[in-house]
Amino acid sequence: MAGDGSDTAFPDEAEQTVTLNEYIDGIEAEELEADLVLGGDDGNECTYAGGYLKRQAVFSCITCVPDGVAGICTACCITCHEGHEVVELWTKRNFRCDCGNSKFGGHLCKLNPEKDPENPANSYNHNFKGFYCTCGRPYPDPEAKEQVEMIQCCICEDWFHEDHIGLDSIVKMPRDEEGEPLYEDFICHKCSPICYFLKLYPETIWASSKQSSASQAFTADSNGLEEDSADQADTEKNENGARVDHLSVEKPSVEDNCAEDIAAPEKSILGDNSGGNCKLGMDVDRTSADLEKAMPFFMSKGWRDILCRCGTCTKVYAQRGIAHLTDKDDSIEEYEKVAKQKREKKLEQQEGAEANFINSLNHVQKIEILSGISDIKNELHSFLQSFDPSKAVTSEDVRSIFENLAKKKQRLS
Repeated sequence: MAGDGSDTAFPDEAEQTVTLNEYIDGIEAEELEADLVLGGDDGNECTYAGGYLKRQAVFSCITCVPDGVAGICTACCITCHEGHEVVELWTKRNFRCDCGNSKFGGHLCKLNPEKDPENPANSYNHNFKGFYCTCGRPYPDPEAKEQVEMIQCCICEDWFHEDHIGLDSIVKMPRDEEGEPLYEDFICHKCSPICYFLKLYPETIWASSKQSSASQAFTADSNGLEEDSADQADTEKNENGARVDHLSVEKPSVEDNCAEDIAAPEKSILGDNSGGNCKLGMDVDRTSADLEKAMPFFMSKGWRDILCRCGTCTKVYAQRGIAHLTDKDDSIEEYEKVAKQKREKKLEQQEGAEANFINSLNHVQKIEILSGISDIKNELHSFLQSFDPSKAVTSEDVRSIFENLAKKKQRLS
């Protein structure tokens, strides 16, 4: 007869434990993730004085502006909106902090009260109301059984569920064998029509499970950008062995360039962009998409570096509101790179401050600190030896450790 289970536990029900090093590593990983999201912003100063920053972490206070037509920086989120219902929007481009302006009903910013009534160049979407995707649901969704990861469009900066980006039964999101994304940027099906000229570029700018990156797939020489030998073998032969222009072949899916291709120039190698010449050799503004077949685009790593920067193409980018695509500082990769540099500098400063503090002490003070550290280690060791490993460590247990240390110090003094 089976027991009642009061004195036994199934293996999968056992309490999970971690070592101290694992715990510290976990904390450091969370700190790094926070720094990457916040761009290394320590949250001490309002970013308003910096104007419209190319990219920064932005929040929306639903308590103050429920209409979702205002955004605030990290510092204002911490200092001016504590206890409010705040929505984290990750990052936004070309944004200036609204905290305390006319949209906040007379509530001034505590960090920078002198602000213009509005920031006319700011752009707001339904994310600022706490809604995302074409389905207009919040995140996390209180009605969802499982929170599904969302992806952000690099054009409109809205966030989308994978099931709501216009993929059909054939087209799949480019992922590796472990399910990790293989694309650098995602362009949603609503924004892809204005970027349809991208279909003029070689297929290595498109991310797929079979491709590496645009930056690796091309090498620049005096005649322009050429495909490497491996890509040529895959893209320039048909069943008769004749050369095929990869700019004019039809691509049936996202992984094979997302949709039907458009008319393209005869040459299959991008032209030289030096001297203001267009790499594509044609007016990209005349390209158009079939709106009924609008599909999302998944772009490979380094694809922005391939874009033509001639006067004509640059004008088209500006007219369509996508000039940021040729700005290196706009990419999330660059944003996170700067965040990592700020974090490393901050850690170096902290280590320097600790070293300066130790060096400022005399010999007796140094001995006292080392002795104190030794006492803490011994007390922790004694506690762990006598502690029941089947129980959880509580805040009261930690408090008792330091109380014992204090009592021992009083007896010795």
